[in-house]
Amino acid sequence: MTSGDGTPVRVGVFGLLGSGNLGNDGSLEAVLGYLRAEHPEAVVDALCGGAEVVGTRYGIPATRLHWYRGEYRTASRAGAIAGKGLGKVVDAFRTAAWVRRHDVVIVPGMGVLEATLPLRPWGFPYALFLLCASGRLFGTRVALAGVGAAPIGSRATRTLVRWSARLAAYRSYRDDLSRDAMRAMGVDTARDEVYPDLAFALPTPPAGAPSGLPGPVCVGVMAFHGGDDDRARAEEIHRRYLEGTTRFVRALVEDGRPVRLVTGDAVDETVVAAILDAVDSPLVTAAGADSLDGLMKEMAAAEAVVATRYHNLVCALKVGTPTLALSYAAKSDALMDGMGLAAYCHPAREVDADRLLEQFRALEQRSAGLRQTLAERNLLAARRLEHQFAALTAALFPKTDHDRSHDHDHDHDRTHDHDRARAPQETP
Repeated sequence: MTSGDGTPVRVGVFGLLGSGNLGNDGSLEAVLGYLRAEHPEAVVDALCGGAEVVGTRYGIPATRLHWYRGEYRTASRAGAIAGKGLGKVVDAFRTAAWVRRHDVVIVPGMGVLEATLPLRPWGFPYALFLLCASGRLFGTRVALAGVGAAPIGSRATRTLVRWSARLAAYRSYRDDLSRDAMRAMGVDTARDEVYPDLAFALPTPPAGAPSGLPGPVCVGVMAFHGGDDDRARAEEIHRRYLEGTTRFVRALVEDGRPVRLVTGDAVDETVVAAILDAVDSPLVTAAGADSLDGLMKEMAAAEAVVATRYHNLVCALKVGTPTLALSYAAKSDALMDGMGLAAYCHPAREVDADRLLEQFRALEQRSAGLRQTLAERNLLAARRLEHQFAALTAALFPKTDHDRSHDHDHDHDRTHDHDRARAPQETP
């Protein structure tokens, strides 16, 4: 794919990528797979949170999202506060300069229009606004592709998110709730479509050979402290989540079930360590997966999955393993409902180990039927994502004169062949 002057289209990808969140990186992998398959001539680079990781892992040039290296550390000293403040000014110019060098910028999935986890307006919401405003200023098409959105309590964060969405050239969402949330914020969503999460476009790892032995139960844990509106009781929420999850793991072990602890972000390792310390048993082990592919392999080998992080759920559902969600936001409930498992959600804010165990046993009793349901829903998701990528191409890669000429010649050839096929044949 080339631009009108014959040069390759310059495509940027943007977000908190390479920063330790496996779900974000999985969305990036899906978009890179699409670009390499459908637009192999495009020149791709990134503006992202973990530039070194993205550059090394995905083989594309990457620039650090923030000028100030201490952006994600709490600023308490005057020097750090001044550094953060100066960084916001510098980032405005850095982002604008980066956007100007591109024809297209894609924000691949992620919950960029929500605050279901603690979030400050001058953090990523500000960075996203700079991106979308720069795109509008310089005529660079910015796409929010398959993103998540949710109602936002903070007025400042809500304002930045609303204007980011309005300034984007293209928007699609990973569920109906996200589109409804943006409509409620005053964004015109009449042309916005809903598709499955981009991670459903990733290759599914092959199923391992059956061993004849019961597989483990995968338990996906999270450093969960509530959402943006729960800051005052964050520690209480985390304590209840950790205690309930630990009791559930202990109950599985007492039943002789092997348990495999998995994470979705580097910050979750503290929860893994706490559970391993509390449940001192060789039946409990920790997985070291560092990608969604690795997570899917772990979950494909499991008898069942109980998980909190959204993309832990996506991975489990994609490989067709019966799954129970420790749900911390409406997006998790919507995902489970869409995949036919609405009855298997449990509130992460109030984990009741006894009730969770009851739900888990009910899940396992219906395992065979649920696996069939998931197989059917996954086929539908794959087809819908084909439409998502076709829509992205139509919106972001308008055909050049050369492309249109090629299509015209192709259509002419097809018409000519068709006419020849219809013409009466000479009698020998």
